[in-house]
Amino acid sequence: MLSTTTLVGGAATRDEAAAAYAKVTWRLLPFLFICYVFAYLDRVNVGFAKLKMMSDLGFSEAVYGLGAGVFFVGYLLFEVPSNLIMLKVGARIWIARIMVTWGLISGAMMFVTTPTSFYILRFLLGVAEAGFIPAILLYLTYWFPASKCGKVTALFLTGIPMSGVIGGPLSGFIMARMDNVQGMASWQWLFVLEAIPTVILGIVAYFFLNDRIADAKWLTERQKGILEQELSKDQHGKQHSLRDGFTKPLVWLLSVIYLFFTMGLYGVSFWLPSIVKASGVSDPLDIGLLTMIPYAFATLAMILTGRSSDARHERRWHLALAGIAGAVGLAWSVAYADNTPVAMLALTLATMGIMTTISQFWTLPPAILSGAAAAAGIAIANSVGSVSGLIAPYLLGVVKTVTSSTNSGVLVLAVCLVVGSVLVFTVPAKLVNRK
Repeated sequence: MLSTTTLVGGAATRDEAAAAYAKVTWRLLPFLFICYVFAYLDRVNVGFAKLKMMSDLGFSEAVYGLGAGVFFVGYLLFEVPSNLIMLKVGARIWIARIMVTWGLISGAMMFVTTPTSFYILRFLLGVAEAGFIPAILLYLTYWFPASKCGKVTALFLTGIPMSGVIGGPLSGFIMARMDNVQGMASWQWLFVLEAIPTVILGIVAYFFLNDRIADAKWLTERQKGILEQELSKDQHGKQHSLRDGFTKPLVWLLSVIYLFFTMGLYGVSFWLPSIVKASGVSDPLDIGLLTMIPYAFATLAMILTGRSSDARHERRWHLALAGIAGAVGLAWSVAYADNTPVAMLALTLATMGIMTTISQFWTLPPAILSGAAAAAGIAIANSVGSVSGLIAPYLLGVVKTVTSSTNSGVLVLAVCLVVGSVLVFTVPAKLVNRK
C-alpha cells in the first residue's frame, strides 16, 4: 500500500484528485443510495400499511403510534455496539448482515395480528437495522475528507426523500391493487414485496463493497495514494480515540441538535400519508402520488444545499436556515390543513427543509471526529436522534386520539426545528467550516 504521506510520481494535480474522487463517487454512492432507499422504505412503509392495517386489526391511533415508534427502542439500544462491531469485522460483512436480517424481519410484519406482535416485530426490526446509517456515514469517511462531506452526504441521504418518490406510488399501488390477492390483505403484500429487494441488496453488498482504499482493485495505485494522502491531511485537529467519542461535550451537543431536527423528520415520514388523506384525498394510489411531490423537491434541495455548503466551506447557516424553512412549512400546513393544494405546497416546503437539515447535519461530526471517535460519536448522535422516532409518532398518535386532529402535534414538531436551528450556532464555526 502506498504511504499516506509520500505519493509515488509526485504531487497530485487538481484534475487527478477530482478524477479519483469521481471514480469513488460513481462506484459507491449509487449502490449505497439504493440500499438506503429500501432501508428507509422498510422503516416507514408502516405509514402506508396503516391506511388499512388499523381497521383490519382493530388498532387505535395510539397503538399505531407506539408500534411505529418502538422500532427506535431496539435501534437506540444496539446502535453504538453495532458501529463498534463494524470497526472489528469490516464494513462489507456488517452492512450485508444488517440488510439481510432487517429485510427478513420486515417481511415478517405480514404475520402481525395483535398489538403485541406488532410491537415485538417493530422492536426486532429496530435491532436488526441498528447501526446501518452510522455504518454508512462512517464508511464514507474512509473515502472522503470532511471538506467533501456536504455533497457526498447529501447524495447518499437523498435516499430518504427518494424512498418517498419511489415508495409513495409503489406503496400506494400495492395498497390499492393487491387487497385479497391470494387471500392476503394489501398491507401484508406491502411488507413482503418491499422486503425482498433489501435481502437481495444485502447479499450483493458483501461482494460489492471494499473495506479500505487499499482493497479497491477498481482504483489505480496512484489513485489510492492520492486518496490516502488527502485523508491523512484531513486528520489534523480531530478527536481520534474511542473515549473522545463518548466523553467530549461537543459530541453530546451535536446529538441534542440532531434530536430536535429528527423530530420533524419522523413526523413527516410517518404521518405524511395520513395528513394528505385528511386533506380530502381517499384513494391510496392518489395518496402515494401526492406524497411523491414533497420528496422529489426535497431531493433537489438536499443536493443543491450540499454543493453550496462545500463550495462556501460553511455549514452552520446552511443547516439552520433549512431547519427554519421546515418549521415554517409545518406551521403553514396546519393553518391550511383543509385546503389540499395549499397544504401540499406547505408540506413540500416542510419536507425540503427537514430533509436538508438531516444531510447538512451529517457534515458536522466528520469535521471534528475520526477513527474510533467517529465510530462512537456518529453512532451516539444517531442514537440520540432516534429517540425522536419514538417520541414524534407517539406524540402525534396521542394528540390525534384526544383531539381528532394532528395539528397541535405538528406545531410542536415545528418548534423543535426552530430550537435545533438556534442550537446550531453554539457549535464553533472554526471547527466545522473546514477548507
